[in-house]
Amino acid sequence: MAKFFGNLHYVLVAGLLLAIAVIAFHGGDGGFAIPSIFRWLHTFVGIVWIGLLYYFNFVQIPTMPKVPAELKPGVSKYIAPSALFFFRWAAALTVLLGLAIAGQPASGASPYLVEALTFQPGYDLIGIGMWLGLIMAFNVWFIIWPNQKKALGIVEADDAAKTKAATTAMITSRINTMLSIPMLYAMVSFNGG
Repeated sequence: MAKFFGNLHYVLVAGLLLAIAVIAFHGGDGGFAIPSIFRWLHTFVGIVWIGLLYYFNFVQIPTMPKVPAELKPGVSKYIAPSALFFFRWAAALTVLLGLAIAGQPASGASPYLVEALTFQPGYDLIGIGMWLGLIMAFNVWFIIWPNQKKALGIVEADDAAKTKAATTAMITSRINTMLSIPMLYAMVSFNGG
C-alpha cells in the first residue's frame, strides 16, 4: 500500500481510471463527450494552478524569511523549481482548455468565445473571468517565471538582479492571488449565457 501511494504517477493513473469509471457510469451530461471531458480537465488543471499559486503565497513566500540560511537551498534548488514547473504548465493548460471549451458547441449551446471576450450580454461575467485568467497566465509565463529563473539561480544573474527579480516575481504573484478571487467567482457563477 505504501509503495503504491508513495508513487505519484500510480495515484494519478488510478485517479484517472476512477474518473473514467464515473464518467462512463454516470450517463448524464454527455458522458464521454469531448466538451464534458474538457470541462473536467479544465477544472483539474485549474485547481493545480490556483492551488500552487496559493501554496506560494500562503506558505512559501511568508515562510522563507524564517527558514535558516543553510536550509534555504532545499527550497530554492529543489522544491520551488519543481512547483514552478507544474504551476506554469497548469496555467497554460487551464487557459488552453478554457478557450477550447468556450470555442466549441456543447449540449446544444453555441460557442461563446467571442461573446465572452467582448463582454456581450449574458457572457460578460464569464468574459471577466476569462480575461482575468488570461492576464494571470501572461503574468505566470512572462513575468513570474523569467524572474524566478533569475531569483533561483536557474539562469545567471548577480545578487542585485536576483533580489530585484525575486521582488518582481513576488509582487506579480500577489497580483495573481488578488485577481484569482474575482476570477474564480466569475468562472463558477457563469450559467451558460
